[in-house]
Amino acid sequence: MSQTLTAAQNRFLRGQAHGLKALMQVGGKGVTPALLAELDAVLERHELVKVKVGAEDREARDAMIADLAGQTGSALVQRIGHTATLYRPSRENPSIILPRP
Repeated sequence: MSQTLTAAQNRFLRGQAHGLKALMQVGGKGVTPALLAELDAVLERHELVKVKVGAEDREARDAMIADLAGQTGSALVQRIGHTATLYRPSRENPSIILPRP
């Protein structure tokens, strides 16, 4: 189940993600179990992650991004071009404190 964020929380996370570089890239094989496992581990460590999606057409990119967010239980913070920003609080050691809803 994916996270839901308020407008204020989404704005806060967009600001936090501004200086980040993409940590993962979805290639020609698309969304695979190995990619999902790695993304899950990266989200657990970093909480806020940028992912580059290499699909050529917009609908395919949107579908891959929705699939990534849905299968990892993360929230889509923003999508600009081929890059999506995902957020999921860490189960063990949350470090990003969101503004109150």
